[in-house]
Amino acid sequence: MRMVDGRWKKLSLWMVGCLLCVVAVAKVTDKPFVVPELKQWVGNEGYLLLNEHARVVYNPKQPELLRIAKLLADDYASMFGRKLEVVAGKSQKGDIEMSLKSDKQLGKEGYSIKISDRVTISAPEPEGIYWSTRTLLQIAEQNENRQLSKGLIRDYPDYPLRGFMIDCGRKFIPLSYLQDLVKVMAYYKMNTLQVHLNDNGFKQYFEHDWSKTYAAFRLESETYPGLAAFDGYYTKKEFREFQKQAMELGVEIIPEIDVPAHSLAFSHYKPEIGSKKYGMDHLDLFAPETYPFVDALFKEYLEGDDPVFCGKRVHVGTDEYSNETQELVEKFREFTDHCIRLVEGYGKQACMWGALSYAKGETPVKSENVVMSLWSTGFAHPKDMIREGYQLISMYDRSVYIVPGAPYYHDYLDVEKLYKEWTPASIGKDQFEEKSPSILGGMFALWNDHVGNGISVKDIHHRIYPALQTLSVKMWTGKDTLLPYGEFDMMRAAISEAPGVNVLGRIGKVPSLVYEKEEISAGMQTGVPEIGYNYTVTFELQGADETLGTELFRSDNAVFYLSDPVKGMLGFARDGYLNTFRYKVHDGEQSRIQIEGDNRSTTLKVNGKTVDHLNIGMRYYNQGKDSMEHVRTLVFPLEKAGDFKSRIKNLKVYNYCKE
Repeated sequence: MRMVDGRWKKLSLWMVGCLLCVVAVAKVTDKPFVVPELKQWVGNEGYLLLNEHARVVYNPKQPELLRIAKLLADDYASMFGRKLEVVAGKSQKGDIEMSLKSDKQLGKEGYSIKISDRVTISAPEPEGIYWSTRTLLQIAEQNENRQLSKGLIRDYPDYPLRGFMIDCGRKFIPLSYLQDLVKVMAYYKMNTLQVHLNDNGFKQYFEHDWSKTYAAFRLESETYPGLAAFDGYYTKKEFREFQKQAMELGVEIIPEIDVPAHSLAFSHYKPEIGSKKYGMDHLDLFAPETYPFVDALFKEYLEGDDPVFCGKRVHVGTDEYSNETQELVEKFREFTDHCIRLVEGYGKQACMWGALSYAKGETPVKSENVVMSLWSTGFAHPKDMIREGYQLISMYDRSVYIVPGAPYYHDYLDVEKLYKEWTPASIGKDQFEEKSPSILGGMFALWNDHVGNGISVKDIHHRIYPALQTLSVKMWTGKDTLLPYGEFDMMRAAISEAPGVNVLGRIGKVPSLVYEKEEISAGMQTGVPEIGYNYTVTFELQGADETLGTELFRSDNAVFYLSDPVKGMLGFARDGYLNTFRYKVHDGEQSRIQIEGDNRSTTLKVNGKTVDHLNIGMRYYNQGKDSMEHVRTLVFPLEKAGDFKSRIKNLKVYNYCKE
């Protein structure tokens, strides 16, 4: 009996020990969800709440951290409505402490966060400290209590360059959007934005006439007055300031002037430098005026103590030039080498598009310390370019090019495939060693090839954002992502675009009624700027005789008309495009209006019946030989009511499309 009792006693103790182990394991916190995924996480027991007494504390011997501490405090206030006090000195329980500390594994951009009775951040460089604050904000925003899982984070990128390129040449992209885009990129630790400053449309959409084909250069020029595009450009002062603002957020701006192809804006300005033989979008490299024109253009933005192009890199283009004759190829190679050395002469690192396999020749083109955007393995063979000594940016067109509405590239990137299969080490069919020193990193790109296709900046952002979230993971965390795509895709929706940024116009996190007002009076402010895809807006309308151009609502980005400026129809305008429904408001008429919008269409229903469905339609050119999709979407403006006579009652706004 004693033996049995002894066995039961031992068994009981063993069971209690196992139970305690299970309880202890159960208390260890899970790895926080962050985009990009954290490299290393060691969980501990419990949570830390960032309460009203939390402060941001920096090492007084490291004053360079004050700027980052203030940025964190500002962003925290923007997101959560409470400003954290910033102080120098020693931390207390509940504080966020930051300091610079040597750590070879973390490198230039890596960081460590220990979450215990306080948050302790350390990194070898200020860049790492800043990225750590993005991680903290993402974790904090996923619960209302600003609760942080206790544990240790060690995080660092696989690739030093993680970027995106946006085509501002074919469509003007307002500086205000570029500023928001930089904030979004920074929030996801994407550190490079290439701004494509000049380009032109395809001449088949302009009567096959180069003189009528749309072309634009987007920077103010005093060297060439009148060169900047009439429909939108950046002043030199504001572009310089934009680059400096981006640097403060850890994002490098690479300005690109694309020569000698894609250069119709320059030959429109100075026809004698355009090629009559190969197309006026090609500069004539044999014309005596061409080199001086290009040299003076770059000089304007590169010279001086405070140049307009104030970052460390400048992109000189050099893609898709004709290779019809070997003489032309050699001249192109000479010009490419000239542009590289021109930029380097002003102390900048030169970047270029990969084209030297397509333009194979004997004329040497400098490769040492030159960055090549490898977009096509037909234009530049990756292995050959590495052997020649170029540093590559992986941006293979078939994988990471977005061209809205075009059938030959992605309208939206296949983010699931990219998440599962892609890293910068993958360039077409060539697979390189992960973290190869010859590959700086990766970029994806959005090209506005189809000039005049109705696309809005909102539509552009709707395409960029899921790709940016996904590819940030694949460039920072790399191939060793642990979270299955389905979970990632579901959880990323809960993360903000960036502190203080809501370009998508999202309201609410579950499908619901998100705003209602019993009556809308003329000129009133709603407090809600806009509602993005997908949405439904309904209201009761008692019509009046409205003058042309009468607005129902407007925001900074769009206007919704009760009477459009041309025909007096219900309609909307954004990005310079006017779209109208086949419906007119009549004096004394009472009706129930419903507008539904998504990323493909805008629908008007009156008294429950569909009156008009403005979906993506086709426009035809050259007797139907050429066609282009035309986009008629709307992020619905709500910020301010117009000066109307009609009566608007029972306004309701839903963050989903009602059937």
